[in-house]
Amino acid sequence: MNFRAFVVNKKDEGFTANIQQVTLGDLSEGDVTIKVAYSSVNYKDGLASIPNGKIVQTYPMIPGIDLAGTIVESKDSRFKPGQEIIATSYEIGVSHTGGYSEYARIPGDRIVPLPDGLTLEESMILGTAGFTAALSVHRLEENGLRPEKGKVLVTGATGGVGSIAVAMLAKRGYHVVASTGKESEHSYLTSIGAAEVISRSDVTGDKFRPLDKQLWVAAVDPVGGSTLSSIVSKLQYNGSVAVSGLTGGTDVAATVFPFILRGVNVLGIDSVFCPMEVRADLWKRMATDLKPNELLQSIKNEITLENLPTALATILKGEARGRTIVKL
Repeated sequence: MNFRAFVVNKKDEGFTANIQQVTLGDLSEGDVTIKVAYSSVNYKDGLASIPNGKIVQTYPMIPGIDLAGTIVESKDSRFKPGQEIIATSYEIGVSHTGGYSEYARIPGDRIVPLPDGLTLEESMILGTAGFTAALSVHRLEENGLRPEKGKVLVTGATGGVGSIAVAMLAKRGYHVVASTGKESEHSYLTSIGAAEVISRSDVTGDKFRPLDKQLWVAAVDPVGGSTLSSIVSKLQYNGSVAVSGLTGGTDVAATVFPFILRGVNVLGIDSVFCPMEVRADLWKRMATDLKPNELLQSIKNEITLENLPTALATILKGEARGRTIVKL
């Protein structure tokens, strides 16, 4: 059986990234074969699409760290043909062929049954970005965050993680302060739940201060770099920041003062190897109390495989808005 997939390859003669005809024999090994309905576009996928992205571990590779579809064959007794499933994270799209393909083959241990309350399309509007946002909210609430305690900052708020975090927190009753470098997107952010919209410079300020004015009780930060440094210095006493990204850089300037004088917590958010029991529970929450309802459609941009190169370039430039999903 021949089918289409977006394939990246690196050889001595150069790097290629294009749609090709492939077969099941070109897919990585796995217990479960899936007819893919949707995938999505993440920053990690953008890195997989360029020669110096340093994310793909073996070539040729079919990127796409997220996929949702219907099982066509299963050697795992937990899953049956006809069942709708989600597969994200682990090595999918990096060292194991991923979602930018009409068919995928995945180990059963990396699969989550599609929960009641979500469609396959909705699951990919959420995808890894939505799961990262949900895990961020979960970890913050584990550390005592409640709506009555104060304002919650979301940085990079027009991106995938940021947009969904804004919507999830708003649904949970939080006063959300959304930060963005794009003045044109203020109305978009208020439409998805932000109570306030501030600029990127409002977060970082004109210079870094080890201890600054206490502004937020918590933050969801997919940006990192100097943004994270500023957040830590401006969190309220016993506040927490859930950090999941590095689009703002990998170096973080900090002193011990926020930690020993204000009890500030930095919570690392790893969506890749998050334990399956936590992952499955959070997907159920993403279908219920963390589901942004009609807002999912407002943050969705749907494309086909042919549009992937443009979408991947856009997310690498930091110009993506909401969530881009790939209809297979």
